[in-house]
Amino acid sequence: MTKEQALECKKWAVVGASDSKEKFGFKIYRKLKTHGYEVYPVNPGLSEVMGDKCYASLADLPTKVDVVDFVVNEKIGLTVLEQMKELGLTTAWLQPGADSQAVIDKAKELGLTPIQACVLVALG
Repeated sequence: MTKEQALECKKWAVVGASDSKEKFGFKIYRKLKTHGYEVYPVNPGLSEVMGDKCYASLADLPTKVDVVDFVVNEKIGLTVLEQMKELGLTTAWLQPGADSQAVIDKAKELGLTPIQACVLVALG
C-alpha cells in the first residue's frame, strides 16, 4: 500500500494518542478527525482523547482499522507491530521519530507495510 492509498482508507488508529494539545499524538488525532476519518485513540494511560473513548491496545478496538499510525518510541513500536501481525492489520504509518530503522525492519520482517510520512504534512 502506498501513502496515497493509505490516506484513502478511512479507519485509523493512533497509537500514542494524547490529550495534551502540545503533543503530536493530539495534533495527529485531531487532524485525522477533522478530515473525516473514523479514528481510534490508543494509549493505555488515558481514558479519553477529545471526548472519545481511548483504548489500551489495538486488541481492544471495537472494529478492525485499515491503518495504524505510530506516535511512539521504538520499544513500544516494536511491540505494537507484533500486535498488528496477530490482529491481521497490515499498514503501519510511522510518524517522524517513530520510524527507527529497527521498527521499519521489524515491520518488513512481519510482512507489514511501513509508511514513513507525517500525517500533518500529508493532510496539509
